[in-house]
Amino acid sequence: MQHLDIRDIRLKRIVTDEPLRKRASGFQFTEGPVWHGDDNIVVFSDIPADRMYFFDPKSEQSAIYREPSNKANGNVFDHKHRLITCEHSTSRVVRQEDDGNLAIIASHYDGIELNSPNDIIIDRSGRLYFTDPPYGRLAGVGVQRPQSQAVQGVYRVDPSDRSIVRLADDFDRPNGLCFAETESVLYVNDSARMHIRRYQIRGPELFGGEVWADVRGAGPGAPDGMKVDSEGNLFCCGPGGVHVFNGAGQQLGLIRVPEECANFNWGDADRRTLYLCASTSLFSCRMHVPGLQAW
Repeated sequence: MQHLDIRDIRLKRIVTDEPLRKRASGFQFTEGPVWHGDDNIVVFSDIPADRMYFFDPKSEQSAIYREPSNKANGNVFDHKHRLITCEHSTSRVVRQEDDGNLAIIASHYDGIELNSPNDIIIDRSGRLYFTDPPYGRLAGVGVQRPQSQAVQGVYRVDPSDRSIVRLADDFDRPNGLCFAETESVLYVNDSARMHIRRYQIRGPELFGGEVWADVRGAGPGAPDGMKVDSEGNLFCCGPGGVHVFNGAGQQLGLIRVPEECANFNWGDADRRTLYLCASTSLFSCRMHVPGLQAW
């Protein structure tokens, strides 16, 4: 299939014309891909299977990375190359230590259990920002149980002392998030409202929160995984695949994916391969513009 829906010719200098490639399949619902630069592998979650996998581009093979995963969703590596994971079934953010054990980074806010941490990013100081919708409390996604927090928020936690702050609380289903403009800007999308919001980061607080772009179109999918490349172009999952915006919020086009795409990340040594977690499969496509370095 033609994988580019070009709405602005500038998309062609970001994404190559090379065909989309299916790299692995047979999963239930893939999510949270991260590139492990030490081992040159992609680590990702399969939420309903209660597993995490890795894919080795050199051998073109995938294998189990962690099982059980506590219905793991979003992942990120910290500055010491330790994997940090959002767990749906436990409502925790955990870090994999060098000995393989899991350290709990966040599990409660104001004495109440989090809903189900979903997607997560890390800033230059090592603080973690994550979204907390109730998806992991739904049957078939996580473990069915009542919602604990009264709101669906965006949080920041400092792993050094586990201090946690709720930064925003007026979302319906907060999901993907990413930094831009040298971490002075935070974007957060809302899967239910089908849009992306933009915040200014000033010291310990967020300001703004206006709707920056709508993410709509034909095909399955909603705003989910979201990231910014090395030139400031914003990529966001949505109907039909991955929607690409420039830094001014203009939609340049769409990377069409044959299965519903929930998340993606750049990988390979040159950070020019976009790995896409799309339902039962892992796909990839090549970029002209590299993604940001993972560490």
